[in-house]
Amino acid sequence: MSTTQETGDITGTKDKDYNLIWFVEQCLSNALRLETYIADAERAGDSELADLFRRAQAESRKGAEQGKDHLRRRLTA
Repeated sequence: MSTTQETGDITGTKDKDYNLIWFVEQCLSNALRLETYIADAERAGDSELADLFRRAQAESRKGAEQGKDHLRRRLTA
């Protein structure tokens, strides 16, 4: 079996679609995890670190939204 072919034999979902679903889930999971990191930094009085985590969280949310847009288009096609 070639590694360049999409399979989906096991999951019933083509690799590229599965990968997109995984990406969205990971972005959302990361946004949630960063909420804890932000609270930890704020509790420690480290606003610089909290701001870093907020920016990272915003990027994770952005990635999730972009991924969801791709999923939406593919599921309605």
